[in-house]
Amino acid sequence: MKHCLTFLLALICFQSLFAQDGRVRIISSRYSSIVNQNSISSIVPVYEHNGSTLSADSGILYEDELKRQFFEAFGNVVITQPSGTIIYADRLHYDATPQVATLTNNVRMVDANSVLTTNFLVYKMREKIGTYTGGGRIISKGDTITSKNAYYFENTKDAYFRNKVVVRTPTVKIYTDTMRYNSAQRVTYFFGPTNIKGTKGENLYTEKGNYNTETGVANFSKNNLYTEGTRFLKGDSLHYERASGIGKAFRNVVFVDTLDKFYAQGGYGLYNQVDESITMTEKPLITMVVKNDSTDTASADSTMVIPPDDDPKEGKRRKDRKKENEQVEQVADDATAMSSDSTAVRPPKTAKPAVDSVYMTSDTLYSRMILLKDYKALKFNLDRSGGELDVEEDVDYGDDEGMDVIDSSEGTDAMQDSIQVNSTRIDSLLKKELPKKVEEPVQKNSEIKKTTGKQTTKTPPARIPPETDIAKTLQQDSVIRQRAVVPREAEADSLINQALSAAQKPDTAFKDTSNQAYLDTARTRIVKAYYNVRMFKSDLQAVADSVYYGMADSMFRFMGRPMIWADGSQISSDTIYMQIRNQKMDNALLIANAFMVNAVLDSIKYNQLKGRKITAFFANNSIDRLYVDGNAENLVFSTNDKTHTITEMFHDRGARIKIKMEGKKIIDYITIRKVDQKVYPFRLVNQENEVLPGFIWRPQDRPKSKEDMINRKREIPKDGEGPEEGNEERNPANGTTPPDVNTAAPSQPAKPTVRESEKPTTAAEKKSESESTAPPTR
Repeated sequence: MKHCLTFLLALICFQSLFAQDGRVRIISSRYSSIVNQNSISSIVPVYEHNGSTLSADSGILYEDELKRQFFEAFGNVVITQPSGTIIYADRLHYDATPQVATLTNNVRMVDANSVLTTNFLVYKMREKIGTYTGGGRIISKGDTITSKNAYYFENTKDAYFRNKVVVRTPTVKIYTDTMRYNSAQRVTYFFGPTNIKGTKGENLYTEKGNYNTETGVANFSKNNLYTEGTRFLKGDSLHYERASGIGKAFRNVVFVDTLDKFYAQGGYGLYNQVDESITMTEKPLITMVVKNDSTDTASADSTMVIPPDDDPKEGKRRKDRKKENEQVEQVADDATAMSSDSTAVRPPKTAKPAVDSVYMTSDTLYSRMILLKDYKALKFNLDRSGGELDVEEDVDYGDDEGMDVIDSSEGTDAMQDSIQVNSTRIDSLLKKELPKKVEEPVQKNSEIKKTTGKQTTKTPPARIPPETDIAKTLQQDSVIRQRAVVPREAEADSLINQALSAAQKPDTAFKDTSNQAYLDTARTRIVKAYYNVRMFKSDLQAVADSVYYGMADSMFRFMGRPMIWADGSQISSDTIYMQIRNQKMDNALLIANAFMVNAVLDSIKYNQLKGRKITAFFANNSIDRLYVDGNAENLVFSTNDKTHTITEMFHDRGARIKIKMEGKKIIDYITIRKVDQKVYPFRLVNQENEVLPGFIWRPQDRPKSKEDMINRKREIPKDGEGPEEGNEERNPANGTTPPDVNTAAPSQPAKPTVRESEKPTTAAEKKSESESTAPPTR
C-alpha cells in the first residue's frame, strides 16, 4: 500500500511537470509507468499539445537535458488538429519544441479537400506544412497525384510536387517533373515540360501554364502544342476548354494535319474538336503542296494566241505572224521587260523542283473535315477534245472564209459581273481578347474554407483505421512513375517540325473509292477563304473576294472579281474553277465574261482572248489546250522581231476558238462557225478597236511574292468606276445566288468564344451549290 501511494504521488508530480503551458500533457491512458525521471511509458495514451491531440497503441513521452519534450508513438498513431486535419501512421516521432511530427509507414493525412498517403512524412504542425520523400500520392475530389517528392501547405491548400509527377483524373493524365496543385481550386500549375493526355485522344504540351482539373480549362504561355491524332496546333499562348473541345492559339500560330497534307499559319487560330475545324485570322496563310514536272521549264503563259499559217493565199501579210508560234515566249518576256506598269515576275529558266507550294491568304481562313459522301463535287464533264458546241446565244459574225483589212471592229455587250458577295463580315473573329498572362494567384487564408474539428481533452478521437492497401497503392504509384514518360524540353518544336515535314510531302496514300464501306466512312477536308483572298505559286498568282477548295476533287472555286496571273498573262471571269489532279494543275474553267490578257512590248497594247466560257487543260503545269466558247474573240498584235515594233492587229471572232499548244508554242489554231477574221494595219489601230468589250488590266493587284501576298491587299475599284479611272470595266449585276450545302460553316458570335454555333455563309459561297447541283454540260 505504501509503494502504491508513492507511485501515484510520483505520477501526479510527473504529470504536473508536463502540464505547464506549451508542454505536452497526458490526457488519458489505459496504463502508464515511469521509465526514469524524465520519461513515462503509456498504453493507449492520449496526449494534448497546443490544441492538437496525439494518440497511439503505445507511447513514450520524455524530455532531454535541455528540457525539450519528445514523444515516440507506436501502432495506430492518430494526430487530430483543431482545423479538422487528421493524420494516421504506424509510427510517430514528435519534437514538441518546433512541433514537428515525423511519421512513418502507412501514413495518411486527411483534410477537408484531400487525402495524402505516403510511407514517410515530416509534418510541421505549427506552420501546417507536410513534406514527403521517397514517393507518395494526394487524392483530391477525383484527382490523384503521385510523385517522388512533395510539399503540402495546409493553410493555402497548395502542394508542390517534384520528380516524376503523374496526375490522374477521370478525363486526363498529366506527366511532368515540377508542378503546383491547389486542392481547393483544383488547379495545377506547371513550371517545366508537361504533357496532358485526354481520353478524347488529345494531348497538350507546355513548359509553363495551368490546367483546371474540374473545368478542363487550360492556359499555356511557353512552348505550347495541342495535338489530336494527326492534327497539331501551336502558338505563343494557348487556351483550351475541354468541355467544348475548343482550342485557341495566339501569335505565331501553326496548324498542321499530316493526314491530308494541310497546314496553316496566322496570328490567331481557333480549333474546334467537335467538327475538327480550324479558323484563322491575322494574316492567315495556308500552304498546299503540288508536284512539278522537273524536266519542263515552261510555265502556263499562253494567252497570246496567234493562228498558224494554214492559208497560202495570205502571203506576206501573214508571213510575220507565222513566226509568232515560235516567239510567244519572247513577246511575253518583252512585255514584262519593257513595261513600267507590269508586275509580271519571270522565274529563271531552270529545271523546276519536284514539288512546289501553293500559298493562300485572306482576312479569314476556315477549314474543316466533312464526310466524303456529303461532299458535292462539281461535275463539269470537261472534255479535252472540246465536247459539244453550244451556239444558241452566239452572234453570227460571218462565214469561215471571211478575213478583211478594215479600220473598224464590231463590239459585243459590255461585261456583266454576276457575283455579288455578301457584305457580312466575320468581324467577330477580330474582336477577341488575348489570354491573360499565366500567373500564380496567392490565396488569402481567410478565403480558404476550413473544417474545424471538435477538440476534446477527455477522450481520444474516434479511431479511423488507415487504409489497408496503402502499401499496395504506393507500390502501384511507384510503377506508374517508372513507366511515366515525362516530356523533354523543347519537345513542342521537335513535334511541330516533324509534322510540317510530313505535311509538305505529297499525299501518295491509296484511296479505294470503289469500296462502298470506305465511301460511307471516309472524310475529306474543305477550305474556305473569306474576303481579300490572295494566292501565290511560283508560276501562278490569284486574287478574289472568296475561295472555296475541296480536297476530295482538289477543286478551287474563285468568286467575287477573281483574277489569275500565269507568267505574263492575266485571267479573269465572274467565277473561276481550277482543279489539281495528282498534285499537278489539270484544268481551269472560266465561267461568264471570261477574259485572258497579256501585254505586248511596252504594255500599251494587249493581246486579248474572251468568251462566255474558257476551258483550259494543263500538261506538266503548262496549258496544253484552250477552248473559248460563246462569242469567242481573239485580238492579237503582231510584232517585228528585229525592230521590236507592232506591225498589225489580228481580230478573230467565232462560236469557238480552239488552241492546241506544246510548251508555249501554238501547234494548232481553229476558229469554228460564225467566223469573222480581220487584220488591221497598225496605222488603223485606235482606242476604239484595240481593246475588246469588258477589257480589264490590273497588274497592280498581282502578288509579287509570298511576303507581298501576305502584307498587301488588292484595291477594289468603286462601283461605276470606269476603265480609265480604275483601269477596269465592270458592271455589277443585281441578284442572289443559292447556298452551297458543302460550304455551310459555323458562324462566329460577337467574340470568338467556345460557344461557337454557325459561321455565316457569303453569297459568293452560295454560288457553289447552284453549280454543284446543276453543273453546266459541255
